[in-house]
Amino acid sequence: MKLRLARRALGDAVVVAVEGELDLFTAPLLRDEVRDAIKQDGPTLVLDLAALSFMDSSGLSVLIEAWRLATGEGGSVTLAAPQPPVARILRTTGLDRRIKVYPDVESAVSSV
Repeated sequence: MKLRLARRALGDAVVVAVEGELDLFTAPLLRDEVRDAIKQDGPTLVLDLAALSFMDSSGLSVLIEAWRLATGEGGSVTLAAPQPPVARILRTTGLDRRIKVYPDVESAVSSV
């Protein structure tokens, strides 16, 4: 399955919806989208993971890079609605302790 991305402004944040599989081949697409979103729309980023079915270490790398870019610009990154397989990876790696995870986009946006 390919990766589909959709970006929209919501409140003070930019929301990037991530759908499909985030792996070695698709990670560069999200990396570019995150960079563009931060540059064009500001450093407060919410990644909507509700439709993300798979993520490997390449995807984790993109999330870490997004966090570094956003915080370096005075912003933040939050994650919304990860499905169980993705949430498990976030917990196992401890990334959920660095990047806040919320049950839905609205909660993530209201936290910023």
